Amino acid sequence: MIVAFSVSPSGGDPDGGVSEAVARAVRVVRESGLPNSTNAMFTNVEGSWDEVMDVVKRAVEAAGEGAARVSLVLKADIRPGYDSGQLEAKVARLEEHLR
Repeated sequence: MIVAFSVSPSGGDPDGGVSEAVARAVRVVRESGLPNSTNAMFTNVEGSWDEVMDVVKRAVEAAGEGAARVSLVLKADIRPGYDSGQLEAKVARLEEHLR
């Protein structure tokens, strides 16, 4: 499965930024050892249901340290039998059609 998620605590810095808190969440994802990528809007992580949901939970907890509330947006591609290699493979298939 691939999960794309975005997490943001309430508050942040005086300008409304949350990059420090988001960095804590991304660090959890990167240290998990699961395939992942981060862009301006979401972090993608790939693995089994239990692995991915555990990482998302820990990332939300890390981002929410010291915050009264946390917002989580999550989108999942659940495809039995495809627990690895799809982060790159899906993009490669798309690129093939764009040639």
